[in-house]
Amino acid sequence: MILYLMQEEMKKSNVTLREKVLASGRISLYLDFYPPIFNAETNEYTRREFLKLYLFVKPKNQIEKITNIENQRIAELILIRRLNELRKDDIYSEFEKEQLEIQKIGKTSFLKYFKDQAEKRKGSNYQIWDTAIAHFEAFLAGKDVCFKDITVIFIEDFRDYLLNTKSRRGTGKKLTRNTALSYHNKIKSTLRKAYKEGKIRTDINAGVDSIKEQESQRNFLTIEEARRLFSTPCSKDIVYRISKFSLLTGNRYSDIAKLEWSEIEHIENDGYYIRFKQKKTEGLQTMPISDEAYEIFGKRGKPNQKVFPGLKKWDVDRILPVWLAHAGIIKHITFHCFRHSYATLQLSAGTDIFTVSKMLGHKNVKTTQIYAHIIDQRKRDTTVRISLK
Repeated sequence: MILYLMQEEMKKSNVTLREKVLASGRISLYLDFYPPIFNAETNEYTRREFLKLYLFVKPKNQIEKITNIENQRIAELILIRRLNELRKDDIYSEFEKEQLEIQKIGKTSFLKYFKDQAEKRKGSNYQIWDTAIAHFEAFLAGKDVCFKDITVIFIEDFRDYLLNTKSRRGTGKKLTRNTALSYHNKIKSTLRKAYKEGKIRTDINAGVDSIKEQESQRNFLTIEEARRLFSTPCSKDIVYRISKFSLLTGNRYSDIAKLEWSEIEHIENDGYYIRFKQKKTEGLQTMPISDEAYEIFGKRGKPNQKVFPGLKKWDVDRILPVWLAHAGIIKHITFHCFRHSYATLQLSAGTDIFTVSKMLGHKNVKTTQIYAHIIDQRKRDTTVRISLK
């Protein structure tokens, strides 16, 4: 049993050996702590430690007398040891105190720490963290896990679990590789923070291989298709406007939906900007926009008013497929594809990948490179368009 008290409490702490008469007629020996101490094994404060040592009330023979003497002596030795633990600031070296602290942290719940990290997230990001934790709990099979049990092998076992487990949506299908990657990244992020805070002594995250991202098909509109779409009437003006704004700026639906007039600024001789916090990554973004994109907003409202009031995602999901069909576009295009279209059109026009990455708000240019691969394939396609055969 490892005991911990705040330094000011240690000075006034005391331990007393006490007796409790049991119904069986024997006496149970226990320690009484004042003030209560923290027991790292139970994660609770307590005043009592039962020693599982017993005395006979009325010894009947020499053996019982000797047993009483021995158990009383053992209890007194434990009492001395506990007093030393409570006063470790006076008798323990810095190394010994550090080792005791490591033992204390090692016995605390990593699962609870993981959940605490999720609670700091918001919106759809929280939902991803929450599902990642649900998979981790399934991996633990209903058990808890302490920091001392977290190893590279343990986390790699969880990675293998994610690559082979089924989705929690009830489809009966395995998690896609990129979904498994997303969940795996959540525990790696937690490990990085735990290492930074000193809760684990080795950088376990650095020793764990990441799940490799699987390149997914990202549909986008060509400039010809985009012009055809936006010259085709749309049954709801707000859907038309936000779609056009997304293609011209690369903004996500979530960021467009929460955009307020206070986030739109104009700098003389420089043009219009939007300054906002991305909902997905929570990163601060300052993005220049064209006059054409600004004109989509219409009449300026009050600072705290939404730029696109009355916007409903259900309207977008319902209207967009019909609008695309009327424009003669048979590709599977979702609203997020306007963001893909922005990236591919910018790269096709010669904008460098680092600028496109910044405009999209990517933290790492590797995220943007998928669009470069698309452009490379388009270049490859041009090689067969001219033939002298």
